[in-house]
Amino acid sequence: MPKILIVDDESVLRETLSDWLQKESYNTETAITGEEAIEKNKNNKFDIAIVDLKLPGIDGIEVLRRLKKMNPEMPVIIITAYASIETAVEAMKQGAYDYFVKPFNLEEVSLVIKKIIEHQKLITENIALREQLRERYSFENVIGKSQKMQEIFKLIEAIADSNSTILIQGESGTGKEIIARAIHQRSSRANRPFITVNCAAIPENLLESELFGYEKGAFTGAIQTKKGRFELANGGTLFMDEITDMKPNTQVDLLRVLQEREFRRVGGGKLIPIDVRIITSSNKNIEEEVASGNLREDLYYRLNVISIQLPPLRERREDIPLLVQHFLKKYSKKTNRVIKGMSKEALELFTRYNWPGNVRELENVIERAVILGKDEFLMPNDLPRIIKEVKKDKPHYPPNKSLGEVEKEYITNVLQETGWNLSKTAKTLKINRTTLYNKIKKYKIKK
Repeated sequence: MPKILIVDDESVLRETLSDWLQKESYNTETAITGEEAIEKNKNNKFDIAIVDLKLPGIDGIEVLRRLKKMNPEMPVIIITAYASIETAVEAMKQGAYDYFVKPFNLEEVSLVIKKIIEHQKLITENIALREQLRERYSFENVIGKSQKMQEIFKLIEAIADSNSTILIQGESGTGKEIIARAIHQRSSRANRPFITVNCAAIPENLLESELFGYEKGAFTGAIQTKKGRFELANGGTLFMDEITDMKPNTQVDLLRVLQEREFRRVGGGKLIPIDVRIITSSNKNIEEEVASGNLREDLYYRLNVISIQLPPLRERREDIPLLVQHFLKKYSKKTNRVIKGMSKEALELFTRYNWPGNVRELENVIERAVILGKDEFLMPNDLPRIIKEVKKDKPHYPPNKSLGEVEKEYITNVLQETGWNLSKTAKTLKINRTTLYNKIKKYKIKK
């Protein structure tokens, strides 16, 4: 129960205020002088102090200074007569939380104290959450207390020191590169290079030279020898993102490197041996890519020695508060803003939203909110409209709708939520892509 110190030499006001607050379920202690208040504060931990400006002995301003020096986080409310409002303003500059002019409304005092208590509770909850985040659920910048993430942490520990190739699968934004880095940092290769390459971002005619390097004069513009990503990663780890976007010819070259552990630079004749841990990733359904011929089957078996499937954020919602605190701390420091946490209402919106962009989307939303937020706690109005308008309850379908109408509406909603990403939609609906295609055709669903 919150404890409040009341300091006033007027006995009627002092006792009236104390009785009122006790009826509001607060514990109170009173003091007649500033010296008595300071002495009581030495032996007690008060949540709030209410101090009259005009006191016998040291005045209210000096009491304020000493109380704040002893407990900087304790809010101090000033009581003042009309004639001393200028002094009250000075008290605000010295760190007073608020002030009341005599005679004041006791209900207004209750409202301010309630606001302070709620604010203090929010700060306490966020501090506890940050400690929990730091101590229990962080793993090389990967955050999660959910069972799925804890299982992945255990798997990383088990495989980190092996040299086997690893395939990480998961939707965009789930943190595949972060997992790859965590594996590297936990391995005996941690002090060696961690090199990345996005196979989807490099044109086919350049990817070979990016991976294997080239000799001087190998082609027009090759004015000097250049090492490729494999050579740069020698002794360490090479992370190849979006592996299913690699073209067939380059897939053959990669398969040869995985088998022989050696390669030639473009335009070169010398075989260069390598010792590299290969980690690959994809946001697509690998089996479907193999079946469709986009990924060689023999290469798939070489890459998929150890498989890690990252869950989308909507399947590990209990991790959202931890991620929120992590990114709040990151972007508060980066932007020099004092953001202490997020209101319960805003956090509830976060946990209800489906996060089609996963952790990356959540991070972007936090960054935006930290920049645009006007208070030290993020509120619902600081969030994008798409999150503020998320429905609390699942859609209710009237009983007069047919099963087909309900199915069509549900499929349409999921398609819109995923931006018509058919792989994501099929996973969410727990059906294969062929079935999804047939249902889109059957119900004549249009983009």
